[in-house]
Amino acid sequence: MSMPRRAMKEMGFQACCLLCDAPDEKGVQQCKTCISHHRTVRDQIAKAPTDDSLIQFAKEILMMAAAPHQYDHDEVHGPALVRQQQLAAALTERKPLPKSEDVVEVFDKMRASKSFVDESENVLEGKQGMIEAMYVDQEQLDNYGARTVPSRPIEPVDRRDRVGEDTELTDRLEAANQAQSAPEELVEVVEEQVFEERQQKRAAWQNTLSDVKDLLDEDLDI
Repeated sequence: MSMPRRAMKEMGFQACCLLCDAPDEKGVQQCKTCISHHRTVRDQIAKAPTDDSLIQFAKEILMMAAAPHQYDHDEVHGPALVRQQQLAAALTERKPLPKSEDVVEVFDKMRASKSFVDESENVLEGKQGMIEAMYVDQEQLDNYGARTVPSRPIEPVDRRDRVGEDTELTDRLEAANQAQSAPEELVEVVEEQVFEERQQKRAAWQNTLSDVKDLLDEDLDI
């Protein structure tokens, strides 16, 4: 098992390094060949038609491999993604847990540096000022909730040009936002995948609403 190479990690293929038998050394020819091959694969996926079912599947697998912690709940691929995280954790240096004496020392320092507020006359005067500022007399209570009479007529707002939410733009912006957490080389792929998923969910929801409306209309006709 090798430490994931930076180029592979940027492309989202760090899982390959975790399962590779190449020596964990710099300048290994096997690593150079592998990086070149996976760069070609990534470019082919990015340029392929978005309506190709095989390409869609490849994008989903690539997204999972690039961020296993976000998809390890998947029923099919979850165990493999959990295993990937375990392999990655085995390569990192584990920090020892703090001792109880260290925790006690930290709390003692916090107590020593904490300044207690003295209930002096200045503090009491400040409290009295707050109470007076919060006081509401009877006249204010009587007028509370009363309708405001405008000094001049208010023209109604013309809503005819409001066609509603631009769902496509909303999904595009949300996809771009989610893609920021992906490796730089996969930003466009992840953004397109998230956008398509949101559009498909919207279409499915609209179909559901349409079916419910038809059922309600049938009940009213009866």
